[in-house]
Amino acid sequence: MSNQNLLEKLRGGECLTLRQQALLTIQLSIPAIMAQVSSIVMQYIDASMVGRLGANDSASIGLVSSSTWLMGGLCSAAGIGFTVQVAQRIGARDDARARNIVKQGLLSVLAFSCLLMAAGTAVSGVLPVWLGGEAEICANASNYFFVYALFLPVLQLNHTAGGMIQCSGNMKLPSILHIAMCFLDVILNLLLIFPTRSVTVWGMTFTMAGAGLGVLGAALGTAFSELIIVCFMLYYLLFVSPALRLRKGEKLRFRAEELKRAVKIALPVGFEQVVMCGAQIMSTKIVAPLGTIAIAANSFSVTAESLCYMPGYGIGTAATTLIGQSIGAGRKDLTKRLGWLTTGLGMLVMTGSGILLFVFAPFMIGLLSPEPAIRELGTAVLRIEAFAEPMYAASIVASGVFRGAGDTFVPSCMNLFSMWCVRIPLAALLAPRFGLHGVWIAMCIELCVRGVLFLLRLAGKKWQRGMTDTEK
Repeated sequence: MSNQNLLEKLRGGECLTLRQQALLTIQLSIPAIMAQVSSIVMQYIDASMVGRLGANDSASIGLVSSSTWLMGGLCSAAGIGFTVQVAQRIGARDDARARNIVKQGLLSVLAFSCLLMAAGTAVSGVLPVWLGGEAEICANASNYFFVYALFLPVLQLNHTAGGMIQCSGNMKLPSILHIAMCFLDVILNLLLIFPTRSVTVWGMTFTMAGAGLGVLGAALGTAFSELIIVCFMLYYLLFVSPALRLRKGEKLRFRAEELKRAVKIALPVGFEQVVMCGAQIMSTKIVAPLGTIAIAANSFSVTAESLCYMPGYGIGTAATTLIGQSIGAGRKDLTKRLGWLTTGLGMLVMTGSGILLFVFAPFMIGLLSPEPAIRELGTAVLRIEAFAEPMYAASIVASGVFRGAGDTFVPSCMNLFSMWCVRIPLAALLAPRFGLHGVWIAMCIELCVRGVLFLLRLAGKKWQRGMTDTEK
């Protein structure tokens, strides 16, 4: 049975067996996982290609990576307030209101991202200096961040439009488009990063044109890939989607209650992103004095590890859709069960990815950098992190469950506590003695603490109070 049929049964109040609930979770999760993994593959592509240019070029991207996560996280948070409401309205079979939320949401987040773009481009010149980067990497780091900030409206629309399509129950299309974006990124990076050169493939030598822009080329390749894909994403959302496409006679109405609810949901998530990425920036400042090799190894290791936890984010996205539509349909009988089902699936999948991370750590780092020192250090810290993957999964997927219920404030506070009261103090304490190993030991401990906190929250009933707002 297809996921659309199962979702229709859910919205219609029909009984779903445990097998059907598990099947629906898996059907929604697999495309969402592919979409999440593809976004990290793009970072992997950039890091791997730039890694061939040398340690300094790699470190220049690593230096500002936490800042790009902050900007991207704020864009994601801005869209969450609307995508959750879309899922809940579709669950309530109120498609007309869902379409109005789509229009309100796209215009609102576009305005927000333009403000972020202005702020990001304004600070791009001095940001690497603030982060403690060495003089030889600051110029490239600044150029990379400038391009990233300039294309934030594109990233914002990509996040929000894709999230709305997913919350309508269509997980496949965003996944396909994100995979296509990876292929575009490879092609554009080959043309923009490297200079014109001779390439030998299967014994045949030919000349490949190239702009030779280095780090700047990596930023432009990613930006142009996102620009092309967002055009397809918006076209499907506004003109093709069965539930959400524009209809004649349906005028845009800015509803105060929907805007307020969007802000209520998005503000804690945005605060969470500031907290999390602020802590990542602080971690970068802790790592920066350890030298260029440590900065590059830290950046590559974060990128490599991302391939392991992206399945968790994919399942978390599916959880948001399931919980949102269950609540919209008034299915209190399913919400908690689906919450545990999705969280358990995430922990199982990421336990497997943690094992793979431990075994294949040398290979994963080897793809990103040819430098022996970077590869050795990166392998060591990845193997430390592998032990945290199951509990990290618990926090990621449970967070998706809570968002579907509109419960975002307390989870954000839990993230604040775990990052700033556990990870940062431990990293500052251990880094001078153990170097980068100490920073990643602190990360591993903190992720386990965070997972416990989120499981305790899931076991309680307070997160379900967010349902009452949607039932009015």
